[in-house]
Amino acid sequence: MRDVTIALIQHNSPVGQKTKNLEQTIAWTKKAKKKGAELICFPELNITGHAGHPDMVNEAEPVPGGETVHVLAGLARELGVYISAGIAEEDRGIHYNTQFLVGPGGYIGKQRKVHLSNDEYFYFRGGAELPVFELPLARVGIIICYDNILPEVSRCLAVKGAELLLCPHAARSGKWRRNTDRKKVVESVKKNWRMVHSCRAYDNGVYVAICNAAGRAAMRIKGVEANHAGGCMVIDPSGSIIAESKSKDVRDEMIAVLLKGDAVSARRRQSCFNLQTRRPEVFGVLAKPMG
Repeated sequence: MRDVTIALIQHNSPVGQKTKNLEQTIAWTKKAKKKGAELICFPELNITGHAGHPDMVNEAEPVPGGETVHVLAGLARELGVYISAGIAEEDRGIHYNTQFLVGPGGYIGKQRKVHLSNDEYFYFRGGAELPVFELPLARVGIIICYDNILPEVSRCLAVKGAELLLCPHAARSGKWRRNTDRKKVVESVKKNWRMVHSCRAYDNGVYVAICNAAGRAAMRIKGVEANHAGGCMVIDPSGSIIAESKSKDVRDEMIAVLLKGDAVSARRRQSCFNLQTRRPEVFGVLAKPMG
């Protein structure tokens, strides 16, 4: 991994407004480029929206064959950057919660969410692969929202060589009646991330970069509450938080962070670093259902 500046975006992306959401993605990418970012990550399903409702898949597209991948690949080529965005993917009538990656050379690959949470099972099928993308910047893995709660996912990516984990979220946060409710939820989300994602970074000697949807994603769906608290955070391979979004309320925001490439190799060269000393031959139980 070399030194690289990444940008993380938290923004609202309502269901049923794919064209507007894509325009917003383009605008944020251009802002990130001006900040010196070479890799820009957007939240889970930021193109088609996340609301726990059948409308989530109404605007699904093939990946890579759809218009959104085509447009963002063209933008990546024009700006000389890498972009990771989320979309409801359609594949032969089946839908997936997908985060794809494009760069100056075009489409690179995709990660389909493996472990679906709550009501997502009604709308999406779970993915079955954990690819690592070999970029000139770094070896990158993608972990979508609830998949981050399972430590095996980040471990598998680290074992396969990942140095940077992009972790897009659209974590729903219930009903908000007052401004104070929103602020409490924002802090609660960040508190949880400091605990969970710091462990993922420390255990695997990787950078972890998190971004979350921000705002209500079901504005046009009567009776549906789908609120997202936002939040961006970057954690280094020693488990220390090196940057996070400043807003204490729910609003669009971007952070741009310089990652030092030698931090990964330095962590992995430490005495008794667990990826080097582990004994996988005794881990067979991890591939079995809980007894």
